[in-house]
Amino acid sequence: MRVAIAGAGNVGRSIAGELVLNGHEVLLIEREPRAVKPESVPGADWLLADACELETLVQASFHTCQVVVAATGDDKVNLVVSLLAKTEFGVDRVVARVNHPKNEWLFNESWGVDVSVSSPRLLAAVVEEAVSVGDLIRLLTFRQGQANLVELTLAPDAPLIGQVVGSVPWPADSALVAILRDGRVIVPTPDAALEGGDELLLVATTEVETELDALLGGRAPRKR
Repeated sequence: MRVAIAGAGNVGRSIAGELVLNGHEVLLIEREPRAVKPESVPGADWLLADACELETLVQASFHTCQVVVAATGDDKVNLVVSLLAKTEFGVDRVVARVNHPKNEWLFNESWGVDVSVSSPRLLAAVVEEAVSVGDLIRLLTFRQGQANLVELTLAPDAPLIGQVVGSVPWPADSALVAILRDGRVIVPTPDAALEGGDELLLVATTEVETELDALLGGRAPRKR
């Protein structure tokens, strides 16, 4: 997979390093000469240019990218890169970094964004996830609110303890995607039994979160 990343700061370089290790072809685009550090991400290609310029994206062959990541520290830049990637080059998947929560509402399909990632929201969600049992925590929003990644740790007295996944009446528009137990990731199967302390990761639409919360024995969904 070919991935272009706009912004070679700490975030951009970290993403690039992980992708290179996983065998992907990565291009980092950075406009500040002092931030261009090829030795920091061996195996990645670098382009010193302004990602907001259409000519730069043509030079970077955005039309050959399956994914574009707008990871700069400037929300305006990330929005422009996302819009150009989607509208001018038809990139399949555009992921954008949200630096300031007040701008989060802008990062939607109107600006070419498929997935927005808000660092403050994720950090807050991780903190809550670490200390909360029985709370439905929203970790990430996909496609501008059409679906969310949510997490809930089953309390020891939750109503579903002992039931198998296949017998649970999961709400429509929701899916259990993973069970985290004793440091292991368990792929749910119909005959997998739920245990107290299980961390459930689910994808669900906003509309069914309350129903899902009631089913799992949690409390009202907490949005971050």
